This record gives sequence, C-alpha cells and structure tokens, in this order.
Amino acid sequence: RPEIDRTALRDLLLSSLAPGTVVWNHKVTAARALEDGRHELAFANGTTTAVDLLIGADGTWSRIRPLLSGAVPQYCGISYLELRLSDAPTRHPDAAAVVGPGILFALSDNKALMGHGGQNIHLGASLRVPQDWITASGVDWSDTDAARNALLKEFGDWSAELTDLIRHCDQGIVPRLIFALPIGHRWEPSPGVTLLGDAAHVMSPYAGEGANLAMLDATELALALVEHGINTGQAQTNQAQTALAQYEAAMFPRARAAAEASAAGLDLCFADDSPRALLDFFTGMPTSP
Repeated sequence: RPEIDRTALRDLLLSSLAPGTVVWNHKVTAARALEDGRHELAFANGTTTAVDLLIGADGTWSRIRPLLSGAVPQYCGISYLELRLSDAPTRHPDAAAVVGPGILFALSDNKALMGHGGQNIHLGASLRVPQDWITASGVDWSDTDAARNALLKEFGDWSAELTDLIRHCDQGIVPRLIFALPIGHRWEPSPGVTLLGDAAHVMSPYAGEGANLAMLDATELALALVEHGINTGQAQTNQAQTALAQYEAAMFPRARAAAEASAAGLDLCFADDSPRALLDFFTGMPTSP
C-alpha cells in the first residue's frame, strides 16, 4: 500500500488534463433539475449553466447529493487537528526520524497522533470528544501558539518524542470534525445525475480508502460512459442512464464494504485500551511467504 502526498497526486492529475478542462472560480452553490431533463448549476460568482450530465464529485457537503438523497453526514465522535512539519528532514530531523517515510500510528486512551511522513510530515492530533468540543474549548484555533498549548495539554502525559511533533509544527493548525454518511448509503437512479467519491460515500479515514475509492469511482464511471458512447456527444438519454446504472451497481457494494471497514477501524484506533486492538489486528494479518 504505497502512499503519495495528496498535493503531488493532485498535481499529477491536473497536469494530465488539457488546459481549460478545469474551470476555476466556479464554486457550486446550488443545483436543480430542469423540465427538459438537464440540470442547472448556480455558482458563487453569480453565473449559471445547464448540463446534460451532472456528476457530483464535490465532497462531504455536496451540493449535488440532495438531488438524489436526503442523507446528511453525521459526526463520528472524532475531532481532528491538522498539523504539518514542512521540509522535515532538514528543519526537523528528529521528527522525521520518529515518523519515518510511511505512516505513524500513536494511540492511547481515545487519542491519536497519526499521519504520513516523508519530506513534509502531515499529521492529525485526534480525540474522541463531543461535536462541540472545538468551539466549546474556548481555544482560538487560528492562534497557532494557543492551539499548540491546548494540544500539548491534551497530550501532556505522552512521550516528548511525540509531543515534539505538536510543539514544532508549522504555523496554522486546522481543526476538522470527522463526518460520515450512513453505511450503505445509496439512492434510486435518476436521469442525468450521479455521485462519486465523498459526495457518494464519505466515511471516516480509518481504513485509508477515501481517495482510493474516489479514483476508482471516477475510473469506472468514465469507462462506463465511454462504453455507452457518451464521449461521442451523440449518446441518447437511455444510453447515459445505462452507463450510470452500470457504475452505481458496482460502486454501492464496494462503498458499503469500505464504510464498514472504516467504522471498525475508528473503533480499533479510539478505545480505552488502544493501541491493543489495532496491534492485535495487524499481528493477526497473514504475511507473505
């Protein structure tokens, strides 16, 4: 399971596209079905457009999802403070040695420091807390020094090797709440519109499948559209709907399995006796001969 920095992945994908394929400054604020079977998108810059085929790939709080489903992501019980240590081998060699080039899991008492190493360390300081903990804490999380001090207090009995990851992190600690759609989220087919990635099946990150699923969704949807002639611009509505149905039939069970694994992973990582359950999980996995 090799890892890749998300920024590098984004740049690889964007650089593969013809200039102008992605149109910036067009944040979707609303979507509605038109009487002719198309959909209209309204953008934050005041413009609108009508489309024949609408693919909602717009994340956890998708503006497209309500066209298909009334499901709303729910808080998973975990709040996450995003930390970065840039140019770690040069600026923070001790931290780089602790995290290494792969993934760090440091777990105890419903708390965690987890993330990816490499040239730039990207970590989350996570806690199982009520949904209002970020706001009710009284901490000004935009003040990096105040945020560091608050986290160092929460992780006060942890090893200095680990708390140094908080102590020496870059400016800008970003608080996030972990949300997920109901396991098995699905919708009835609707002409001309579908979802992929987090818009379709946002889940907690504790199975590491979110970006993988999004890329597989996109690939299989593209292949289905090409198979049914959508790329020629000559496809009929029934051909487009056949392509969407083919994609959704494979995506729904795959997403359900990943969501179940993600929910189980959350409970492995955040427990009174963690990391015992996670250690048991990994040591129980088969090894290659």
